[in-house]
Amino acid sequence: MDLANLSPAAGSVHNKNFRRGRGHGSGNGKTAGKGHKGQKARSGAPRIGFEGGQMPLYRRLPKRGFTNRNSLDIEAINMSALEVFEDGAEVTIEALLEKKIIKSPKDGVKVLGNGTLTKKLTVKVNAFSESAKAKIEELGGKAEVI
Repeated sequence: MDLANLSPAAGSVHNKNFRRGRGHGSGNGKTAGKGHKGQKARSGAPRIGFEGGQMPLYRRLPKRGFTNRNSLDIEAINMSALEVFEDGAEVTIEALLEKKIIKSPKDGVKVLGNGTLTKKLTVKVNAFSESAKAKIEELGGKAEVI
């Protein structure tokens, strides 16, 4: 027995079209699964997160900073990661994905200048740091912005 094999007890789950409160014989009649009396048994029960008038948790916690809607999710790679390519190869985003150097470039890829490169490559990505561009061109390669 493990979590992958768990299932509800037989007869305990109804489909979403099940009609509640239609008599004792239906298996969910009389109180229609809401128990006896109380605020949660009545119509107009409070919304999710309501704490009976106490300041709810989501309002008690401090809010910090903001999320810029215009920010880009750019994946950065170092020069040393390009060493896996053969001399004279063309490095594109698709090639980086094939070699599993990057996972999911949502808004683009930027090559940074950390590490060393010993091969002449044609690199076609969205952005380069100044040092990365200089290192690639120093070896006779090309740094093309797409």
